[in-house]
Amino acid sequence: MALHDHPMWRKPQHHQDLDHVHDHVHWTELFYDLIHVVTIFLLGNYLSHHLDVSGFLIFAGVFIALWYAWGELSVFNSIYVSTDIWHRLIMSAMIVTVMFMAASIPAIGSYGWTYFTVGFAVNRALLAALYFRARRTNATSQSLCAEQTRNFLIFAVLFLISAFLPQPYGYLLFGLTMVATQTVYMVPKISVLRHERFAPRIGHLSERFALLTFIVLGEGFFKLVVTLSEKGIYKVSPDVLVNFVIGGVAMFVMCWIYFDFVGNGKARDTKVKTLVTWWLSHLILMLCGVMVGVALAAEVKVGFWEPYPTKYAAIGCFGLAGYIAMLWDISSTIEHRLAKEFWTAPIRLFGIALAIATFFIVPHVPALVGNLFWGTALFSQIAIPLVRAWRTLSTE
Repeated sequence: MALHDHPMWRKPQHHQDLDHVHDHVHWTELFYDLIHVVTIFLLGNYLSHHLDVSGFLIFAGVFIALWYAWGELSVFNSIYVSTDIWHRLIMSAMIVTVMFMAASIPAIGSYGWTYFTVGFAVNRALLAALYFRARRTNATSQSLCAEQTRNFLIFAVLFLISAFLPQPYGYLLFGLTMVATQTVYMVPKISVLRHERFAPRIGHLSERFALLTFIVLGEGFFKLVVTLSEKGIYKVSPDVLVNFVIGGVAMFVMCWIYFDFVGNGKARDTKVKTLVTWWLSHLILMLCGVMVGVALAAEVKVGFWEPYPTKYAAIGCFGLAGYIAMLWDISSTIEHRLAKEFWTAPIRLFGIALAIATFFIVPHVPALVGNLFWGTALFSQIAIPLVRAWRTLSTE
């Protein structure tokens, strides 16, 4: 094997230029995901300590920034197969930037903001470096790579400036720049999607979405266990332990319905509307997944008979409604799946409506009743389709 053909020294190549390429995730991407386990946990902690409107807006803004730090790198890796030593070194530097971003989250509303934003700016500059390397070795994609290199360098500078501006100007510039980063994908005449070589491996991206969803929902288990361990499992009453089980099973079912109905599903076509909907729906779905995970941590803070904490109920109920709605949205963008025939629109509407209604019921009833209503909204999404599928398929 020639040196330039070995994965350690092979230059970045567009996947369409390779004879054999698979959709599976490379280990460097999995390691990049690892640091997001920490960021999502810390971000969930931030939300649980700031359950008000401003706290939620900061939580959502930081989550979106972190998600794009993950997502836009995933897009690059789905277009270009890059595993050489320089790629690995750049990836390691990007991991360090996310480490700084994660460590700044507990103080993101004050002194942590500068560290978070500088880390994000450097992360964008490193992504520009990846596209610059691809430009040097892919003659047919030079215009795409040049445009992306320029875009991410400009965005990196703007994010860096926002780190040192007085507030609220720093927040404003950061937010406007985030909007601009998405404009280059969605506005037809300037969208990079107009380039024929902007052609991600759809199977690779669907696997990336599935893996991060695993992480997001897994954080719900993590928060439940940590909350109970800090409280002392030997100190709580049996009804709290029952609530603990309910929370764990709920997170499992959320994962179940994702993978049965949309997980690893490929976009049905490459139209801009389809891809953008597929992309943004996954973003909101994961945001809602974190909200539910944080809300379920309160299961070990109450017994059967006192009301569920209202602020936790708010993010849990609206988070579940948004989660089901985004599953519905994603299912409309992917290839046909048999399970969708049994998970019909009335079932989805029932789950969304009951989840929202539960929020208005919770303050007036014991947690046992609130859990019953919320659990019905969630478990109906898998129980009814399973019963319908069994009846139909057993008859056939």
